[in-house]
Amino acid sequence: MPHKRLILILQISIGFLAAGYGVMFTMLDDWREQFGISETGLGFIVAIGFFTSFFAQLTIAPLADKGHARRLLTYGVALNVVGCIVMGYSTAMMGFVGGRFLMGVGAGMAIPAIKRIVIVSDRDNIGKNLGRGVAIEVGGFALGPMISALTIDTFGLAAPFLILATILVVMVVAIARETILETAVEDQTDERFALDLLRIRPLAGAILIGVALYVMIGVFDPLWVVMMDDLGAPNWVGNAGVSIFGMPWILFATVGGTIAQKYGPFRVSAFGLSIGAFYMVAYGFIGSPYVMLGVGVTQSALDALTVTGTGIAVANAAPPQRQAGASGLLGGIQTLTGGVVALAAGSVYEHFGRGVAFGATGVAMLSLVCIGCLLAGPKLLRRPNH
Repeated sequence: MPHKRLILILQISIGFLAAGYGVMFTMLDDWREQFGISETGLGFIVAIGFFTSFFAQLTIAPLADKGHARRLLTYGVALNVVGCIVMGYSTAMMGFVGGRFLMGVGAGMAIPAIKRIVIVSDRDNIGKNLGRGVAIEVGGFALGPMISALTIDTFGLAAPFLILATILVVMVVAIARETILETAVEDQTDERFALDLLRIRPLAGAILIGVALYVMIGVFDPLWVVMMDDLGAPNWVGNAGVSIFGMPWILFATVGGTIAQKYGPFRVSAFGLSIGAFYMVAYGFIGSPYVMLGVGVTQSALDALTVTGTGIAVANAAPPQRQAGASGLLGGIQTLTGGVVALAAGSVYEHFGRGVAFGATGVAMLSLVCIGCLLAGPKLLRRPNH
């Protein structure tokens, strides 16, 4: 069916957008060693993408609900192409910041538009489609380090980014050949931004639970490779860990979306992130990089089966004609949180150590999940139709 082909093409596009982040993630230690960028500087490079994506998702993404979904897709992916090229040829911190800035804005424009199209095209299979989208997105993120490993030694640090830029151009051409139904004029909202959606208590609760995930990501992303290096692990442990953590998502995220839709997205995601908080505390005290890698794989499997529920909960709580705005609101607040946390994580790790950085993360995650559940209310924490 045409809509199924379109959904798959859009999900693959998200996967390659995520691959750019995966490439950057595994290069952080290379940039530290070759260009002398400090841990705090690396955290800022990671954080700037979160901040710019936040801005784009809150201010630009709602336009996808007003008949501009295709335009946002095209411009957003194009900005990522330029960002990849800038990142590939940079040799100083400000160059990396500039490339990450462009990639953040591009992703913030394109991804909510993609999710809107996926949700409204097949509402009977929201859980399955969003879960598969997450699987492909994480698969793309895991693909990034593989591309780096296969190309950097032979072709240099620019090679992975240039490969991704080329692939993204191909995806723009593929999307241009598809029919995309825009929101009908009579259904378009008069609201310029999506902040009014926070008045919907279940939606606000779902967003807070989703924010807990990005507290975890904001700490984990800038610190994982650096932490492995400080523990004396071989380079392959840090780099392979990124790909290994992605495997459960690739295998189980589609199932996780189906589980969340069947048993209730609030209860499933809240359960997974509550357990995830205890995992984060444990990372502050595990002394072996190999044990930490093994523990991380089990957490990744749990996350894959549970945290897709936040996106489903937001989609269910939002009006049908506001899906891009709701998705952008969730993604924007998540990425802002991730940016603030990433910026702080490098500094906390540098000055106070691993135990404090990961212990505080666990406490923050658990607090957000509890508040989100209170906003959602007991009815939405029960299994649907029970």
